[in-house]
Amino acid sequence: MNPYQLAPYAAKSSESRGRVYDEPAPVTRTAFQRDRDRIIHCGAFRRLEYKTQVFVNHEGDLFRTRLTHSLEVAQIARAVARNLQLNGDLVEAISLAHDLGHTPFGHAGQDALDACMKDYGGFEHNLQSLRVVEQLEQRYGTFDGLNLTFETREGILKHCSEDRAAGLGELGYRFLENGQPSLEAQLANLADEIAYINHDVDDGLRSGLISIAQLQEIAFFARHWHEVQAAMPGISERRMIYETTRRMISALIVDLTRSSQENIREAAPSNIEDVRRASQLIAFSEGMAEEAGALKQFLFHNLYRHYQVNRMSSKARLIIRRLFHVFMDDPTLLPPDHRAQAGREDDRARHVADYIAGMTDRYAMREYRRLFEVEEV
Repeated sequence: MNPYQLAPYAAKSSESRGRVYDEPAPVTRTAFQRDRDRIIHCGAFRRLEYKTQVFVNHEGDLFRTRLTHSLEVAQIARAVARNLQLNGDLVEAISLAHDLGHTPFGHAGQDALDACMKDYGGFEHNLQSLRVVEQLEQRYGTFDGLNLTFETREGILKHCSEDRAAGLGELGYRFLENGQPSLEAQLANLADEIAYINHDVDDGLRSGLISIAQLQEIAFFARHWHEVQAAMPGISERRMIYETTRRMISALIVDLTRSSQENIREAAPSNIEDVRRASQLIAFSEGMAEEAGALKQFLFHNLYRHYQVNRMSSKARLIIRRLFHVFMDDPTLLPPDHRAQAGREDDRARHVADYIAGMTDRYAMREYRRLFEVEEV
């Protein structure tokens, strides 16, 4: 097997369903490489550097941000894509773009903004990522957004309600017809899971909010921790943690590769349209899915709901709520480039949500101080 040769069922840029706006084909790149490059150069991608993964940026220099998380997802996804002879350029583009629409302050920020938008269609970061690449980025002279290919946009849209899918045209058909996206899109979704459960273990331990003793109650972690102890006695605890998470990532990648290969063999797709009509083919084995699920549950209860994380989350929700309501009540408080759009009452809420979702953590805190603290100038 030549890992550089794409499988028949892989997405191929030469067979792409194209872009919303016609453009001349790139001379020195493929269409998917152009997508990846446009994502890397856009403003929303740069802002991910200062958006929360679990810990707010000012809480420590070494904790993951949305940007470093996206890079780790892309690295894992490319590795598996090569194993499965899938399109590495497409899977990288999807991975790098999947969090572009995330709010400041992570899931707490998203939940708060969704609550504020309850009467205006709600807010979901997955759909917001699509909105960023289709409308909000303003970099090109002849169209809004980044004008990405159908396949990249399809991969960004991981899930969607039937009501919302109905308004998305071709992009929403699979949610209405119970179809699947490309294997590259399926892979980016699971690479996201591999990345966050492992780097959240590392960041949680670094923060002191979870402990090695707690984690050793989780079979998946304990097995690899004891393997490292046996193979490398006497190394420092920090090196032990790195070696353990490295082995967990490797185990997840190997399992995902083997399980997906078996699923693909059984389904025998001959092209990407066969993939779309099949069940999900990129998947962990049942045993690995259970082990990964146990680790996710541990992180949910012991890290994401830790009282110190909850305190910051409570502050984040307060900041988002107050910003939303003050801008809704008086759109003249918005910066000039956002004021004109938000001045229209029929879609003011969506434009206010766009402005808030685009903020970094520190910018949101700065805006809050400017608006609500008398001494701020």
